[in-house]
Amino acid sequence: MVVECAKCGIYACRQEDREKLPPKCPMRQYAEIYSEAGGRYREKASGDLARCAARVEAAGYGVWPRVREIMEFARMMEFTRLGLAFCNGLRREALEVTKIFEENGFSVDSVICKTGAIPKEDIGLKDADKVNPGHFEVLCNPVAQALLLNRAGTELNVLLGLCVGHDSLFIANSIAPVTVLAAKDRATGHNPLAAIYAPHYFRKKLNLQGQ
Repeated sequence: MVVECAKCGIYACRQEDREKLPPKCPMRQYAEIYSEAGGRYREKASGDLARCAARVEAAGYGVWPRVREIMEFARMMEFTRLGLAFCNGLRREALEVTKIFEENGFSVDSVICKTGAIPKEDIGLKDADKVNPGHFEVLCNPVAQALLLNRAGTELNVLLGLCVGHDSLFIANSIAPVTVLAAKDRATGHNPLAAIYAPHYFRKKLNLQGQ
């Protein structure tokens, strides 16, 4: 099975114009998947999330910053307890986000990525695998972050700056739904799309084959 929507160029699905669907469009080839997806939206959990997501999109598209979208979504879902899993490098931002959430009536449980203070050597990493070889470094611990927020009973977990892969581990271990406030990208000031919008500037950093 191969799905290549990014290469389509037609995007007839946006208008539900089935006559213009490309021959290899998954809408032509995998009707059973769309039937299964439709069934899941009729289930309460997925249905509630989908309806509230659509309502937030309609009300705040291009108007609300993402931090407000998260709060409006949480209100529509009747969530009152938010979890914040944040990177040590964004601890100041985490404090500001917590203040914003709390000022708007939410309770917040927040967990830093270095919780547990586990040495990187404990999972088999070598000194050369460290950010600063020759120094003690604590492992990022997204599994513990998720488990702590699970125990706290958070209803929606918000990611703030977790590294690539660490975010994957958190999402895989979180009971509550997960959304992202900001993705870490130190090379672009935490604006990952900068490398997409200005590829000429980032060419050397993007061209892996040329390294």
